[in-house]
Order: sequence, then C-alpha cells, then structure tokens
Amino acid sequence: MTRAALQALLSHWLRHPLQLLTLLLGLALATGLWTGVQAINSEARASYAAASQALGQGTLDRLVRPGGTVTADEFTALRAAGYLVSPVIEAQLPGGIDLRGIDPFTLPPSAGSPDLTAPDALARFMTPPGVLIAHPETAPAIRARGEAADTSATIPVGQAVGDITTVWRITGREDFDHLVIAPQQPFGLAPLTEVTDLEQVTPTSQNDIAQLTRSFHLNLTAFGLLSFAVGLFIVHAAIGLAFEQRRSVFRTLRALGLSTRRLVTLLALETAVFAVLAGLAGIGLGYLIAALLLPDVAATLRGLYGASVDGQLTLDPAWAASGFGIALLGAAAAAGQSLWRLARLPVLAPARPRAWAMASGRQQSFLAAAGIALLVLAGALLIWGSGLAAGFTLLGAMLVGAALLLPSVLTALLQALQPVARGPLSEWALADTRQQVPGLSLALMALLLALATNIGVGTMVSSFRLTFTGWLDQRLAAELYVTAQDSVQAAEVAALLDARAEATLPIRATDARLDGAPGQIFGVVDHQTYRDGWPLLLGDLTAWDAVALGEATVINEQLHRRSGLGPGDTVELLPGWSLPIAGVYSDYGNPEGQAIVAQSDLLARVPDISPLGYAARIEPAQAPALRAALVGLGVPPANILNQAEVKSFSLAVFDRTFLVTGALNLLTLGVAAFAMLASLTTLAGMRLPQLAPLWALGLTRNALAGLELMRAVAFALATFVMAVPLGLALAWVLLSVVNVEAFGWRLPLHAFPADWARLALWAMVAALLAAALPALRLARMAPARLVKVFADER
Repeated sequence: MTRAALQALLSHWLRHPLQLLTLLLGLALATGLWTGVQAINSEARASYAAASQALGQGTLDRLVRPGGTVTADEFTALRAAGYLVSPVIEAQLPGGIDLRGIDPFTLPPSAGSPDLTAPDALARFMTPPGVLIAHPETAPAIRARGEAADTSATIPVGQAVGDITTVWRITGREDFDHLVIAPQQPFGLAPLTEVTDLEQVTPTSQNDIAQLTRSFHLNLTAFGLLSFAVGLFIVHAAIGLAFEQRRSVFRTLRALGLSTRRLVTLLALETAVFAVLAGLAGIGLGYLIAALLLPDVAATLRGLYGASVDGQLTLDPAWAASGFGIALLGAAAAAGQSLWRLARLPVLAPARPRAWAMASGRQQSFLAAAGIALLVLAGALLIWGSGLAAGFTLLGAMLVGAALLLPSVLTALLQALQPVARGPLSEWALADTRQQVPGLSLALMALLLALATNIGVGTMVSSFRLTFTGWLDQRLAAELYVTAQDSVQAAEVAALLDARAEATLPIRATDARLDGAPGQIFGVVDHQTYRDGWPLLLGDLTAWDAVALGEATVINEQLHRRSGLGPGDTVELLPGWSLPIAGVYSDYGNPEGQAIVAQSDLLARVPDISPLGYAARIEPAQAPALRAALVGLGVPPANILNQAEVKSFSLAVFDRTFLVTGALNLLTLGVAAFAMLASLTTLAGMRLPQLAPLWALGLTRNALAGLELMRAVAFALATFVMAVPLGLALAWVLLSVVNVEAFGWRLPLHAFPADWARLALWAMVAALLAAALPALRLARMAPARLVKVFADER
C-alpha cells in the first residue's frame, strides 16, 4: 500500500512539471541567496581573524605612548634591561595601503613574521632600499609607486610589510608607533614601570574591526533572511497549491485504508527529498552569488572601514552546511502548515472544497492576528528598544507583520468596492478577484516585501547620497590636497604653498582614545574655511573662535551620540588634557569619534606628528600650474588630489558600500516576480470551472485572458500602494534608528517620487510578465477543454 500511495503522490509532479520546477527553483533561490550572504560574511570574518594575527596585532601586548610615538632610545633601553620587545611602525601609503615596518630579528615568532627563508629573501628585505612584502592583489599598487615588492598570500589584502629602515625611508620618520612584547620574558627582570614610562596595552584590533563592521554584516544577514523569506513564499505557495490539487487523491488514499499518519509521513518524505535536491542546487548558486559579489564587498570594507578582506572565495563546509540546513528548515516551514491541516481534517473532508476553504479562512484570520501582534511588537521596540539587534528586530517585525496583514487588507478593500460595481461582469470580476486572494496571498506578500524593501533601502541610499554630496561640497573646500613623501619634502611643499597659495592649511592628526573608544584628534589653524565648510549640528559659529583660541573643542556626531557629550560638557582628549565642547559637527561615513582643536595646542602636546599633509586654497584656474610645480618638487602625481578627485573617490566608496544592497534588492524583486508567475500558472488550471461558464455565456477567450492580465496588474498596483508607506517607514527606521545605533549619526529623510513611479512601473511589468503565460494559454485553449468542464464532477 505504501508503494502504491507513493506512486500516486509522485504522479502529480509528473503531470505538473512546471509546478515541480517552481518548487525546486524557489527553494534553490531562497537557499542560494541566504548561502551567498553567509559565504560573504564567513570569508570577511576569516580575513579579520587572519589580519588580527598578522604581526601579533590581535594577540600580543604592546608598549605605547598615548598620543605620541616611541623613540629608538627607549627601545634600546628596554632591550638592555632584558625585555624582549620589538619595534613596529604603522603608516599608510596613498591609495589606502597599510604599511608596517618590523625588525625581523627581534619580532617574536608568535607574531607571524613574513616568510624570509627563501634564498636572498632576508638580504633583499633588509638591504637598502629594501623590498616590501604584500598580498598579490596589493603588490601592483606598491610597484606603481616605484617601490620593490615581493608577494606573499599570508599578508592580508591592503597591507604591506617592510624592514624598519625601509619604512623609515618611505615615511621620513625615525621613531616607532609601538613595541610588541614577546609573551615569554626572561625571569628576574625589573618591573616594567621602573624601566619605562610607556603604557602596556592589550590590542583589541580584532574586536574593534568586528564591532566596526558588525552593522554591515548584520545588514547583509538581514537582507539574506529577507531574500530567503521571499523565496520561501514561492515554496509555500507551490506546496500549498499542490496540496489543493491533490485533495481528491488524499481522499481516495484515505478511503482505501491508508492511515493519516502514513500519508503525512509520505508527504513529509517527499518534501525532504525535494529539499535535499534544492539545497544542493542552492549551495552551488550561493557560491556563485558570493563569488560575484565578494570583490565589491571586499573593496567596500577596505574603503569604508579599513578592513582587510581577501577578494577570493574559498569553500567553507560551515556555510555550506548552513545552506543545506536552511533548505531543510525552509521546506519544513513551507510544508508544515499544509501537513498539519491535512492531519486534522476528517477522512473525506480533503475532497470537499468548502472544508478546505474554511480551513484557509481560519488560516487567514490567524495570519491577520499574528500580523497585528508583530506590528504591536514593532511599536514597543520603537519606544523601549535599544541596540542594533533591537533595531533589526523592529524592522523584521514591521515587515513581516505588514505582509501577514496584506491578504486581509486586500479582501476588505475588494469587499468595499463591491457596491460600486456596475453590471454583472464587473460584479463577477470583483467577486472572483476576492476569491483569488488566498491562492495569491503568498506571492503578493513576497511582492510587498520586495517592493517595500526597494522603496525603503532606495530612499535610505538616495537620502544618504543627497546629504553626503551636499556635505562633501561644503567639507571639500580646498582646491588641492597634497601629501609629501617625507619630512624634507614636506618642508619644501609648505614653502611652495606659502608662496603661491592664498592659504595653506596643514593637516595634522593623531590617534587617541576618546571616551574609551578609538578616535582621532585633528589640529586646525584659524581660517574661514572651517566656518564655511564644517556645518555644525549643535552650537554656532562662535565655536570656531573658541577652538582657535584653544579654549574649546568641537566633536563629531558619532562621539556626541555614543558618549552623550554635547556643548557645555568636557571631554578628555589626551591624558591630562581636557577641553569643553563648543559644538558638534556632522561627519557622515566615518564610524569613529573625532575632535578638532587648535593646531598649536595639539603640536605642543604631540610634537612628533608627521607634517606630511596640506590643503591649499587657491583660485581654481591656478590649480593646474600649482600641481605642476608640486610635481617638479618630486611629489608623486598620485599624492596630489584636487577637490573633484577627492569627491569622486569619496562617492565611489559610497557607491561601492551599497552595491551589494542594490544587487540583493534586484534579486529579491526578481524572486517575488517568479513567485507571482508560479502562483498564477498553478491557479490558471484550477480556475477553469469559474471561467468556462463566462465563455459559454459569450465572453471570448481573448477577453478572459485580458481580464486575467488586468487582475494581475491590479493586484500589483494595490500591493505597490501599500508598499509605499511601509517602505517609507522602513527607510525612517534605517535612517533614524539603525543608522544611529550602527554608526552614530542620523540622516534626514528625503522623498523620491520619481523613483517610486519607476518601481511601480517595474512592478506592473513584473505582474504582466508573470500573468502573460497563463493568459496566453487561456487565449489559445481549445474550446473542447472548456466544454469538458461541464462534464466534470466539479
């Protein structure tokens, strides 16, 4: 009996191959999108871990001087006292390459020194002018600057390692940033506090970068879950419709003696087999998606966060197993409700459409109640929730709650329109449309989520870009930005700029711990540029007068929101140096805290800041001549940027940041369109009993097909209208809740109706394409098949 029952159940898929393809493809798409995101996140985290281990950055304690550097004499004194320490220099080459100088003889073995065992490798590394070792992706950029570079896959992307003397030559320095302490020290050493006044700290680079990028990866994970949910709607719809079509088969099998438990078990086994097949395909699809998107993700993380991420994808069993597990879980979730309903119905009830419809009606009421509960939860989280996890939970509850309410809202809307219908055809069309809501509800939920996500994320990105562009126009006031190669060249550059520029603005900064977190202190000279180009969110223009006098500081929005400090409060900048806060300025795109002080005061406390950067205020027409003069001094052209180049680079980093989000948006909308195609195609065959009487009464097949197209467009348009407020609410939460929790700054919300109109057009096009195949089949259907409906049992 079991074998015959299994053959009867599987024969349905042989008669409906397109429905089987829909089921497998929907689950594969859902699994693929989720797996691709997990693969990207896994690769990024592996790169963070590798970067934190390089040169002991995340494992070995270090000796530092807060706000300053370590001298060669201090290193020598510690070695003479018996301490096993090794000097490290940290610098940055133009193009964002992190440069580190090491001493291979004193660096602890656990610090992960680059491999110098090859013949002549050590001699090349240490003999002037020296050679830098970098990742194969990074080496070409180093060679383009005229430096020799060897390659090693053990060096993180975006980093380069050189001997101390080589890095001194490149940077023009003669000091160190910190000393690495070997984990095992000789016995009998004098206490460290008696030997040096340097501060011993435990590095937190891995934790810092993990915190810094947590919002980015959580954002990707949220989109992966959303894409998985949208794809799961396809699976749920396909399985639910397959159950609907096999009601008579279930009745017959139960009447022949097959127990409910065995029937449910066979259907569950069928679903599991499909899940395994789709899961394998989904893992392969996820690998392809991740491989295509990872290079841009890596560029985003390097450009926006300074995180080193390898652009090459490796197959990790962990995320592959995660994809396989999510496929099984998704199939179980999609089939569970239908199996539960089947198990609870009486023996002959599955063949009675009214009994099945009543069960569907109860399901819709349950979904509406669940949707209201989720929206209440979202409201509670908005009022009382805090933290990034609460923000994303708020988003999820809001989106899913609105989606669950959609069928009830559409049904109520169609009922409200019924009294205004004129003529029997319009009355039938409205009634028939209302009857199709349960069958199309899952596809329409998927479409609602996809449209709302596109509107919300698109509004957020466009608002961000509009604000960011205006902010850059103000902030990038200088016509030229110059970076000298060493201190000698810096003096020549300063002399040239003083002679030919209207104003020379030295760029001086030092790293510091601001309110317990990594940050930067910038020293500025008194000039109108800062009053005009640094808009203050809190405070007025007199704040810059207080900064120039050394009486106050201004801080960025990130530090203001993270620490709760504002005008009138006092902030500790360096040990023993605190200043009152006179204002708060916007600093979009920067995750760290910043403070601006008078440059003379900063240099008095940190005199060894490398003077390599300058901004020059000149007439725009004179910029090319000044640029040529700077090149004549030996400044590399890549180290001279004009305002347009800096803005272009900043906007390029911005666009890369949201490239993956846009790709996932597009994929999600495509999956939603496929969900509509699957549902409409499957429902088309089931709707012949409703359409045949109209044909018999004189309505042509082409007219019926036209009604089907109009219905699909109407559904898409109504769903879009409901998606607009949901998308705007999503954008507001992203800008005012998630963005503040993740980055520490809030953005204004701007409306972009033209973008919504284009999206509405695409939604209707997607609905037309989804309905085109069923409508075409109906228009070409043989009259004999329509006549046969009247001879059927139904």
